Amino acid sequence: MAIFRGAGVALITPMHEDGSVNYEKLTEILEEQIAGGTDAIISCGTTGEAATLSEAEHMDVIRHSVRVTAHRIPVIAGTGSNSTETAVKLSKEAEEAGADGLLLVTPYYNKATQGGLYEHYKAVAESVSIPCILYNVPSRTGVTIQPETMARLYRDFENIVGVKDAGGDLAMSSRLMSLVDRDFLLYSGEDGIVLPLLSIGGSGVISVLSNIAPREMHGLCESWFKGDVEGARREQLRALALIRALFMEVNPIPVKAAMNLLGKEVGPLRLPLTEITEENREKLRAEMERYGLLPEGSGRG
Repeated sequence: MAIFRGAGVALITPMHEDGSVNYEKLTEILEEQIAGGTDAIISCGTTGEAATLSEAEHMDVIRHSVRVTAHRIPVIAGTGSNSTETAVKLSKEAEEAGADGLLLVTPYYNKATQGGLYEHYKAVAESVSIPCILYNVPSRTGVTIQPETMARLYRDFENIVGVKDAGGDLAMSSRLMSLVDRDFLLYSGEDGIVLPLLSIGGSGVISVLSNIAPREMHGLCESWFKGDVEGARREQLRALALIRALFMEVNPIPVKAAMNLLGKEVGPLRLPLTEITEENREKLRAEMERYGLLPEGSGRG
């Protein structure tokens, strides 16, 4: 049940100045992503400010993304929750809306045991038929899905097909890949280590950087899959300084600022997220200039 191979974008959710979702702008950036070679749209994940969308908004954004994308590339809906009941409800609705797959973050705050994580994902997987990608991001959720638990879920449920790994632990990722077969989908959840994860059998990345550089992130993965290791290495290393800048403040603060610097007019963030500091905005602008996304000296005068 493969969903995509390459660079999927963890898409931002554009807002009007009053904080409401800007669906006209969402249409525009979806079309730009498709034209830019993005391999999949990930809707309503962390970067999409899912934590501050109401359930109604959450589903409206997913439905809109599915409708606009029209199956030209897959749409993967973020439907995870710290409430299993809510995760099941959102997942069913996303499947009914036509999503091609689900991204399921580990339950946050509860700090479930490995047994609890297994039962949580079992409940969601049994409620839908579309592919499910687990999302391991302990820095945000306070809990890690251990490789043995992921492998067990993969074995037991046909529609649990892989993981977005944002744990940053290459040894743990390698252990996971030793426990599963080659059909398992390992997606990097950190733009700075895409190539290392590809080297142990990864299928690509779910990328923040792809919001502003979709063609480049697609190209990094494509180079690897074509056997151009040196080309993939060059692109990974070239992007590192910009990737660091995109995480100077908590995601998605910098990436939304970056899109606005590009003239995309994607609007503000919802509290408790606040706008990037002026000092960090200038650092971000400088890295975007170095990477070639903005002309040199764009912030002067």
